[in-house]
Order: sequence, then C-alpha cells, then structure tokens
Amino acid sequence: MSNDPVNPDGGDAAPDRHGDTERDAQRLIEQARTYAAPLVDAVTLETGEAALEHADGVCDILAGIGADGEARAAAYLNIAAPQLAHPFDQLRKAFGDELATLAVETRKLVEVSRMAREGPDEIEQRRRHVELGRRLLLGFSRDLRVALLRLASRLQSLRFFTRSRTQAPRSFLAESMEVFAPLASRLGIWQVKWEIEDLAFRLLQPDVYKDIARKLDERRVEREQGIVGAIDRLQAELKRQRISAQVAGRPKHIYSIWRKMQGKQLQFEQVMDLRALRIIVADVSACYAALSVVHSLWTPLPEEFDDYIAKPKPNGYQSLHTVVRTEAGQIFEIQIRTEAMHSYAEHGSAAHWAYKEAGKRGYRGQAQAGDDQARIALARQLLALQQELASTPTEPVDRAGAPGTVPRGAEAEERIFVLTPQARIVELAAGSTAVDFAYALHTDLGHRCRGARVDGMLVPLSTPLRSGQTVEVVAAKEGGPSRDWLNPELGYLRSARARAKVRAWFNQIAQEQTINKGRGQVERLLQREGRTSVNLQTLAEGLGFANAEALFERVGKDEFSQRQIEAYLRGGQNGAPADQSAPLAAPPAAAPMVDRQGGQVLVVGMGSLLTQLAPCCKPAPPDAIRGFVTRGRGVSVHRANCPNFVNIAQQHPERVIAVAWGAQAANEALYPIDLEVSATDRQGLLRDISEVLAKEKINVIAVNTRSVRDLAQMRFTIQLPDSSRLKRALALIAEVPGVFKARRH
Repeated sequence: MSNDPVNPDGGDAAPDRHGDTERDAQRLIEQARTYAAPLVDAVTLETGEAALEHADGVCDILAGIGADGEARAAAYLNIAAPQLAHPFDQLRKAFGDELATLAVETRKLVEVSRMAREGPDEIEQRRRHVELGRRLLLGFSRDLRVALLRLASRLQSLRFFTRSRTQAPRSFLAESMEVFAPLASRLGIWQVKWEIEDLAFRLLQPDVYKDIARKLDERRVEREQGIVGAIDRLQAELKRQRISAQVAGRPKHIYSIWRKMQGKQLQFEQVMDLRALRIIVADVSACYAALSVVHSLWTPLPEEFDDYIAKPKPNGYQSLHTVVRTEAGQIFEIQIRTEAMHSYAEHGSAAHWAYKEAGKRGYRGQAQAGDDQARIALARQLLALQQELASTPTEPVDRAGAPGTVPRGAEAEERIFVLTPQARIVELAAGSTAVDFAYALHTDLGHRCRGARVDGMLVPLSTPLRSGQTVEVVAAKEGGPSRDWLNPELGYLRSARARAKVRAWFNQIAQEQTINKGRGQVERLLQREGRTSVNLQTLAEGLGFANAEALFERVGKDEFSQRQIEAYLRGGQNGAPADQSAPLAAPPAAAPMVDRQGGQVLVVGMGSLLTQLAPCCKPAPPDAIRGFVTRGRGVSVHRANCPNFVNIAQQHPERVIAVAWGAQAANEALYPIDLEVSATDRQGLLRDISEVLAKEKINVIAVNTRSVRDLAQMRFTIQLPDSSRLKRALALIAEVPGVFKARRH
C-alpha cells in the first residue's frame, strides 16, 4: 500500500458528503497503521504493552470521543516516531507537515511525562507534574488534538494494566489522578475522566475498590429492581404528559462513591444516591417540563438541585441535576438534558468544535466571534487546571492512600498564561506587560506596539497582566520601540528577552549611524588623497577588516586612525606608514605626468599633481573629461558635459586644464557611477532592478529611494571599470515592469 497521505476534509461536510469524508479518514488511518506496523512490530512499551496494540486501542478511544481521522492516524505515527532517525522530516515527507507536527509534539509530551514520574520524592514529582501540565497546556495551544491523544493513550495504558493484572507504578497512577483526569474534566470529556479515575483508583487502592464493588454487587438486585420500577413509572408519566424522552439508568462510578464517602465522612450504607437516572429530551423547554414531572412523582431534595442549563459550567457542560426520594425511601439522582447536551457531555468540547475549527492551525484558525469566545472559555479552563496543579492540595489519593497536601509550586509564582483574541495561549513571566506579550508573539509586533486592550478594555502599557486575561495589541503600521521601555522604574518590560530585543533595535540604529559617520570620514579622506576610485572593499581588506562596514564602524568610533589609512594609501602595509627614507620611484617615461592615483588621470603639460574625481558627475573611462584647478584640493576632474563644470569654466576659464585617462586606468580601479531610475511604485520594484544589476555582475554600493504617491525615484551608485557597460545595463533596467526612465546621472 502506498504511504502517500490522503488529506480528509477537515470542515463540516454536507450530509451527502459524510460517507466520503469518513472513507477518506479510514484510508488515512490505514495508511498510518501500515507505515507504523513494520517499525514497531517487535516494540514493547515501558508499560509492557505491545506498541501496535496500544496504538489500536488509542485509535478506538479517539473514535469513541469523536476525534477526526488525522488524530486517529497520529496515534500510529506517534509510536513510530522514536524508531525514526529524523522523525519530523521523515513523517513530513510521507504525511505532510500537519500530521508530522502532531505526532512529534505528542511524542515530546510522552517524554516529559516519563521524566515527571522519575522524581526522587513526592515534592519533586509534584513539581514535575506542574511542568507536565504546563507542557500539555502549551501543546494544546498549538493543536487541540495533542491533549486528546495523550488522554486516550493514558486511558489505554490503564486498561492494559487492569486487563493484564499487572502492577502499575504508583507514580504513573498518581499522575493519572492528578493530571490526566482533571484535564479530561476541564475538557468536559466525562466518560474518559470517569474511566481514568475508576481504573487508577482500582490499581492504586485495590482493597478499597474491591470492598466497594462487593458491597455494590450485594445490593445490585435491590438496586436494579428499584431502577427498573422507577424507569417504568417515569416513562409512563412522561408519555401521559406527551413529553418524548429516553430514560435510562446509569452506573454510579466507584471512585465517585469513595470520594463522597471521604468528603462527607460517610459509611457505604449512608451513601444514598447509588441509584441514578438520565432523561434525554428534544429541547430545553422539554427539560424543564420533564423536571416538573419528576418533582410531581417524588419528593425533591432542594439542596441537591443544580440548574446547569441556565448557568452552564465553565467548560460548557449543561444539564439539570436533581435528587429525589421515593415513597419507599429510595434516593435517586436524576439528570435531564437534550440530545445535544448529552453528546457534548459524553464527548467534550475538544471533540466537537475544537478540532474541527482550529485543529489544523492551533488557535490561529479563522472562525466566527462566537467560536473565538468558546475557545477562550476552554482555554481559561485549562489555565485554571494549571493553577490547580501548582497551588491546590492534592484532592485524590496520595502515596499512602489518604488525602494529603502539597506545597505551592514555584512555577505558579513565576509564570502566567494569557490569551490572544483567537485563544492562543502565551506563557510569560509573572508581572509581564502587554509589551512583553507583543514581543513574545513577534519581534516586529513588539517594536510597533502602541497600546493594548485587556479583556476588551484599553489599559496603559505598563499594566501587569494576570493569568487568563485576553490581550489584544494595538500596533502602528511602522516604527520602533520607545527608550522609556528600557527604564525599569517605569515598568514597561518584565522579560529579559524583550528588553534584549529593544536594546538590539537601538544598538542597530546606533551602529548604522556610526557606520554612516565612518563612511563619510573615509570618503572625505579619499577625496583629499585623490583616490576616490579605490574599491572600498579592497581597501578594508588591505587594512585587515572583513568588509568595508567593519572599517567604517571602527573609524566612526574613533578606534582606527585616519592616518593609518593615509599611510596605507601612500605605500605602507596593514596601515603602517610608508618608508619615508626610500627614494621616490621615477615616473614612467611614456607618462611623465603621473598623479597619486597610479596613472589613472594624466594632467596634460604638468608634473605630478593631486587630482580627484568630481562627486557631482562621477567620471569614468572612457568619458571625455576636463580638469579644474581648485584652491587647496588639487585638480578636480569632471566629465566634459557636466553642468557644474560648464558653469565654473565659464566663470573661471583660466583655471580649466586639460586632463586625460591613463593607458592602464580601466584595468586598475573601479569607478563609482550614479544611475537614476523613475518608475511606477510597486511591491518588489527595488528587488527586480537589483536582480538585473546582479545578473550583469555590477556591484551596487549605495541605493537611495523616494516615493511620492505612485512615483518612485531611485538612485543607484554602482562600480565599474569603465562606463561602456552602462548602455546594456540601462536597457535591461528599462525593460523591468513599471520603469519608464533609466539613465546615468
């Protein structure tokens, strides 16, 4: 069978597409099992269960709580991951990014759970349970199905220990009670919660479990007769009142019986609500009508009534709960709910909207406002679980089998969890602000942060956040951080990581300013020395720097003397002054008028004079050039058609001098040349022009751009040995979409 993945439709399928969607899911599950089977065929888990059998059981449990095909497929890929050399890369190649990430993230939590159970004492194990809860929380934030996979895996392991009559490690059972059962409760997956509690309790305290089970069994006949009679009477009365309903008895879980005995200090014989009924009706109005029927038949106990329809539990659970006493003195606990409420109660919120709406993108998926609010409510339930793990007494059973307390965890005081408007969970240091939150999401968002709404209200940026709050960042389109953020007395930043990002931003600005300062100093020095055509990269390397910017930065900081650059240009090495005692070399006979640039420009009729290339027109061979004798700066060399030269030549014709390019000029240096480009502004314009120059192997040393409305004006400073290559480059630039003019400046 091919291992190519099939991506089932993750959205709400139309009724006539349901069969196709389920077939796609089954095909994906079969492919995942086929992929994993040869890898884990001989693998036994640390529980003693065969790996493939474990994955089969997890897949069945996930199907029972309504998980999608990808979650069930991940049950197999998760156990295959440890057998792969590069799990993510190999799984991604076979099944895509989403399934690979889901499998690998779940595997990481398995390892964290294993480490949590290896604590040397109860306090350390408790601390590690807090860490496990934190990891579950953050993993759930990335993909809701991570928690479902871990819950299903833990339930399957407990079933294996019970079925095989194998003694489970006490730390494993304690973790099941303290972490996984509360997680299932917070998600509203009651069937999983009850089974985890009952099985863990059975393995943790087998004698107590068997004693309660035996007493239940002794009273089973009496209890079942009472339930059957109550069901018959209730159904007849509901039918007479024309209320369509399903009535069924439900078992009372042994662990819940034990908790009631412990909590209220009761003996087994004093537990009255061993009998329980559930009524399922069509709609909410029928729920209250059925409640009226129940209370008309039997005497209600007012203190035991709860209306979770009018006021749902925080995790979304809805139902009417009442306890009644019959004429014979029997006590019944009765739940009344609609079919939708029952489905929600059995499978939980995470198995319904959660994975469908946000499974593929964590909490980042697009959804309606109501769905976002539902996600936030669920996320806050998980945050409450994390706080309970860190700070509340141990409610189930400690290692000795009796209720015990655990010290407050350090993590509860050091970390908080806040939510994005899409219910993504973000972990921060305690005392963090909205600015810390923005930097935790993205560095650029932190730089542009200008305000924040916490639970819908605008607050100052220095306001400390609390766990469970929903934070929305108000950001500018562009800009940077404020220096005030670095002032600890103002309280804008708590996170060292965020402070480092703000400092890095200002350091980069300062570095750019220093480099620009140094560049200006070096360029002015080269003008004084008549060496403006020197390649700056070559100059920097000759002075021992990796690149020109490194040289500029050192010069801008006054850490590298300009005299060292002068000495190097005049013949020294590595910045050392040239030997002043050495005789000057005689100029070549063919060119008696060599200047300091090594023969690049010849001043006709003169000896060796200081020359400099005029920055206004940037001449380069084979341009026609003319010289102008300046006051104190030697001869300034212009292009013959330079407007500035034409103007000053008219005013001072006596200072015009003939100059010419040396015979070797084009082979010895690169000359800066300015190009001007006018174009219709668009995204990617600068990139496209730069690519043209790169393909022509033309070095760009500076770019200056300016946009006014839809018009972009750009100036490129390039380096060429001569100007003859400009024609082709300008023609290619003119062909770039949007460019309507390209010329030399």
